[in-house]
Amino acid sequence: MAMRAANERALLNIRALMQSKDFASIEEANAYMQEMLRAGGPPPAPTDTPLKQAQQVAYDAMEATGRRRVMLARRALEISEDCADAWVILAEEDAKTFEQALEYARKGVAAGERALGKEYFEWEGASFWLDVDTRPYMRALMVLADLLWMTGEKDEAIDVYQKILRLNPGDNQGVRHVLADLFAEADRDDVFEDLLEGYEDDPMAAIRYAKALWLFRKSGAGPEADEALEEAMEGNPFVPQYLLGRRRLPARLPEYHGYGDRDEAVAYVDSARKGWVVTEGALAWLKSRYQAWLDQ
Repeated sequence: MAMRAANERALLNIRALMQSKDFASIEEANAYMQEMLRAGGPPPAPTDTPLKQAQQVAYDAMEATGRRRVMLARRALEISEDCADAWVILAEEDAKTFEQALEYARKGVAAGERALGKEYFEWEGASFWLDVDTRPYMRALMVLADLLWMTGEKDEAIDVYQKILRLNPGDNQGVRHVLADLFAEADRDDVFEDLLEGYEDDPMAAIRYAKALWLFRKSGAGPEADEALEEAMEGNPFVPQYLLGRRRLPARLPEYHGYGDRDEAVAYVDSARKGWVVTEGALAWLKSRYQAWLDQ
């Protein structure tokens, strides 16, 4: 959270500075920015509205720890109830029940919608996530979807995840991997079929193994599913070891992972294993194909 807050503050500062100048060319703008960076960076962006003031306090909360984070989030909401990030912090840090967390998350989504305004959602040039002002709203949507899933509202959670992808097809939040992990558990094969249209070339394990499982669920074992599973195993050979119980998942999940490594396998299996378990015959098929792949 702290790094996110620092990065977004910097983006806001740079944007405000560049908007305050009238450069004759891109080269002139770049030269000016390099000069500012050498001098210690741009000055803080103006906080000339209650929402801008509240957002800076919310960033302070992201950089804080313990109860101070909650205190600052509440202070931000005293300044402006349209501060979506403050509601998100309360949902994650202060809620005593899932119901309360959901209430905070829904308030965060509503706050983000008010902050952006109806016109932004109708504007053809809207750029969700890439426009830093939209990120609190997008974070609120993500937290809402996660909480809906955890409370068993799977179809509504999927609807919100899909909304995030529609708003930001570039998927800076990794929603495609979440949906790929969860589609089988939710018995929503249509969700993964839709994902394939836009993300079939994604090389990560979440997509590769989900495609193999989707094909198995669709048509059973056969050349198409077998080939997809072999491609997935070539991309990350560690996934079957964890799915089949030959290796135990660690007590703590990795914070980061790379393409094809053990940490990626751990992250995938932790999220997607239930989908494999509830798909009749899937683990037996995986075991057979994995052994055949090892024997090659």
